[in-house]
Amino acid sequence: MEYGIGIGIGLVIGLAIGFLVAKSMATKPFGNAAGLALGKKVALKAAGDAEFAKKLEHLFNPPVPKPSGEPIRLLGLLQRDARLLDFLMENIGPYTDDQIGASVRDIHAKSQTVLKKHLTLESVMSQPEGASVTVPAGFDPSAVRLVGNVTGQPPFKGTLQHAGWKVKNMNIPKTPDGQDEFVLMPAEVEI
Repeated sequence: MEYGIGIGIGLVIGLAIGFLVAKSMATKPFGNAAGLALGKKVALKAAGDAEFAKKLEHLFNPPVPKPSGEPIRLLGLLQRDARLLDFLMENIGPYTDDQIGASVRDIHAKSQTVLKKHLTLESVMSQPEGASVTVPAGFDPSAVRLVGNVTGQPPFKGTLQHAGWKVKNMNIPKTPDGQDEFVLMPAEVEI
């Protein structure tokens, strides 16, 4: 009899400890019991509400963002107003230097007009090219590229080869609704 009582007590204690361990393991991924309860509520709501389930799916698996079309639109403006792509994609081998020079002068002036109209540009570094400059520790590698024999740790001392360009402001028109912003210039068909 005592032996049976001992087994019964051991079984109850074992079940109680097992329950506590299982509960702890079940709530661990959710943070705590409140997280587990919230997870159950969300699962029940999603099972009964298709719209809610769709929102959850979108939240946990967001669509791949579409790349910005602004650079493409700027390239389209340079093509439309200066025929820059036509020039860059054309085989200029058969033309003389004089013919190319005359074309470049026109394309240069028109491209510059487009850039000045739609972008406010400024130098990354204010010193003149050829000046001695110091690049401090913690510099932005997207704004300053070190060239030459780069060794050691910043600050680096060197000669400014190019002051760089950055866009301070941008005013690129939006593509009209329904128009593919990745079409740089439509094909032209004369009728």
